[in-house]
Amino acid sequence: MTLKILLVDDNKTFLASVKNLLSMYSQAQVVGEAHDGVHALEMGQRVAPDLVLLDIVMPGLSGLDVARTMKTWPTPPKILFLSLHDNIFYRAAARELGCLGLVGKSNFVVELLPLIAGLLGEANGETSTPIGHAS
Repeated sequence: MTLKILLVDDNKTFLASVKNLLSMYSQAQVVGEAHDGVHALEMGQRVAPDLVLLDIVMPGLSGLDVARTMKTWPTPPKILFLSLHDNIFYRAAARELGCLGLVGKSNFVVELLPLIAGLLGEANGETSTPIGHAS
């Protein structure tokens, strides 16, 4: 099964790095990219991702606002925040919104790969172990 991923960040260089990292997984397919919250919602409705990798601080709608809206959809995607602002407030907000958690951008290479592997395992009927810092 393919894991459809929507990438949302106003930093295009960072998005390219994430996309390159995700290319390691043949079952992870980037189905869209957005650079602000409004376009993230439009793209999300159009491509129906399984997972949204979402920046928190962006122009227009924040990632938190985007997540709140996506969580009201009939089939909401799983959401993981990727942010430079890795702090207790944002981690708590991610939990309250029912998101997978928050991965700091400085650690995304180390933390994102096991999480994606776990989600791919779940999509294929395997059970996964919780990821330490992703919540």
